[in-house]
Amino acid sequence: MSTNSTRAPLPGHPGAARRVSDRLPVFPWDKLEPYKATALAHPGGLCDFSVGTPVDPVPEVIQKALAAHTDTPGYPTVWGPLELREAIAGWLDRRCGAVIGPQAVLPTVGSKELVAWLPAQLGLGPGDQVAHPRLAYPTYEVGARLCGAEPVAYDSVDELDGSRVRLLWVNSPSNPTGRVLGAEELRRAVEWAREHGALLVSDECYLELGWEAEPVSVLRPDVCGGDHTGLLAVHSLSKRSNLAGYRASFVAGDPVVVRELLEVRKHGGMIVPAPVQAATAAALADDAHVTEQRERYAARRSALRAALEAYGFRIEHSEASLYLWATQDRPCWETVAELAGLGILVAPGDFYGPAGERFVRVAFTATDERVAAAVERLGAAR
Repeated sequence: MSTNSTRAPLPGHPGAARRVSDRLPVFPWDKLEPYKATALAHPGGLCDFSVGTPVDPVPEVIQKALAAHTDTPGYPTVWGPLELREAIAGWLDRRCGAVIGPQAVLPTVGSKELVAWLPAQLGLGPGDQVAHPRLAYPTYEVGARLCGAEPVAYDSVDELDGSRVRLLWVNSPSNPTGRVLGAEELRRAVEWAREHGALLVSDECYLELGWEAEPVSVLRPDVCGGDHTGLLAVHSLSKRSNLAGYRASFVAGDPVVVRELLEVRKHGGMIVPAPVQAATAAALADDAHVTEQRERYAARRSALRAALEAYGFRIEHSEASLYLWATQDRPCWETVAELAGLGILVAPGDFYGPAGERFVRVAFTATDERVAAAVERLGAAR
């Protein structure tokens, strides 16, 4: 992605180079606005499969937990109460097979915040490299640029300069492709990071949304050898529990690194609100609502995939996550424009790196009614 063009200096600053925003790419979603306007003008209304924001109700068990803790006038702690950290550790054990103590987990203010600020909080800067998958969530690159480090894209860890990479991102299930890394692939990444003294951080925010493959956590014993040294896993409740509006997430792994992040974040006041901490504990203790939400997504995924393939798309990967990685074997913006004419908005693949320039990402997070409308339009336009 290209970075922002140089602009006028901030008041009191001698030059525009001091603007932090000049280090960053253009915010990708701003480029989609004209196509959204086209899609909104469709007589049947907009079918929005672009951002991937949850649309279904917050489960009642979580709403009740939030409401029960609204009378909390005092400051919460960055680490949260022991009950929350035990709930996180219990879920990691139950769902991921990761035996971990409450001293090795930390609630965060949404996973995007953590991804963006983690390199800076770890003390990285100029001369350091932050490696991320070639097709990737853009915030990995942003996090490197915010602290002055160098973002480096990779397909295989063997391409990387082990003397310079300080932080290695892996992402499974992948955003945008939905690809799942198997235990052997994750083991290889762990071995590489340990060999070269890099911290490996695994973005596992879609771990509970496997469809054709079972996602694996990097903290699972058969991946890491039962040792979490040099490893972190990032998890979010935005998609599995419809809590994007709550900013509920956590990081877990190496207790030494978690303690360092805690100390830094205490100074920065990066605190999850107390009612959200309570809601997070309730969400992680209840598996029933996750099963119900998975069933909704599975039905939407099946309907959209069939309609897209019948229309002429090829779906690659997409074995997990909330996205279909689709191509017509032509430039992604042409596809975006064509679908916008049908009132359907999708994300262009080049938002996630140049390797995605002939793909679009289709999120199946819209309502059943909007999915049905899109299926009908695609069928009528064939």
